[in-house]
Amino acid sequence: MDKVKKQAKRVAIGIVGGLVLIVGIIAIPYPGPGWLIVFAGLAILATEFAWAQRVLDFAKGYYNNWTDWLKHQPLTVRLIVLGLTALVVIITLWLLNMFGLMNDWFNLPFKWMKSPLF
Repeated sequence: MDKVKKQAKRVAIGIVGGLVLIVGIIAIPYPGPGWLIVFAGLAILATEFAWAQRVLDFAKGYYNNWTDWLKHQPLTVRLIVLGLTALVVIITLWLLNMFGLMNDWFNLPFKWMKSPLF
């Protein structure tokens, strides 16, 4: 019975950690704690899976390298990165039909605001 409990715990941690990780990946380009959620999901998974610990260590190092590199770039490069991030957010919101919902709520005539996916 102890083996069943261990396996059930491992499956539960895999599901919870995986869901937290997916939410974090989705949240990365948006304002807020996207990377923190990713690291939390990996930390949850790392309590049971060695591969998750390796990925967590790699991701932390990569994130630190990226932020250090970005800090040392000229303002134009930082603004380009900011603009590209904003573009990802806008495209994602459009694809998820957020602008289409606003279009419907305010009874606007802009058909292009509706997502092609919905």
